[in-house]
Amino acid sequence: MQPLRVERMKALIRQEMASLLQKELKDPWIGFVTLTRVEVSPDARNANLFFSVLGSEEQIQQSMQGLERAKGFIQHRIAQVVQGRHSPQIHIQYDPSLAYSERVQTLLKKIEEEKPQGES
Repeated sequence: MQPLRVERMKALIRQEMASLLQKELKDPWIGFVTLTRVEVSPDARNANLFFSVLGSEEQIQQSMQGLERAKGFIQHRIAQVVQGRHSPQIHIQYDPSLAYSERVQTLLKKIEEEKPQGES
C-alpha cells in the first residue's frame, strides 16, 4: 500500500476515534481517555490505537477494559469510514508517555522548589 494511502487512513481513524470518544463511547469505565497516536501497518491490515489515561493504575486498567469491551463497536465504525477492500484489525494499547511526561514535570518542579534562593 502506498504511504499516502496509509497516512490518509491514519487521519480517518484518528478523526473517527476522536468523535467516538467524545460523543458515543459512554461506558463509565472508559473514563478520561486521550487518543495519543494511530499507527497503521504498511499493508493496512492492522491499526494500533494508543491511548493515555490520567489517573491511578486501577483507573488505567478500567479504561483499558472498557475500551476492549467497546472494541467490536470501534472496529465496526472504523470499517465504515475506511472504505477499502479490507478494514484494519484494531489493536488497543496503553501509551504511558503522558504519565511519564507528567512525572518528569513534577520532579522538575520539586527540584526547582528545593533550590536555595539565589541559585539559578
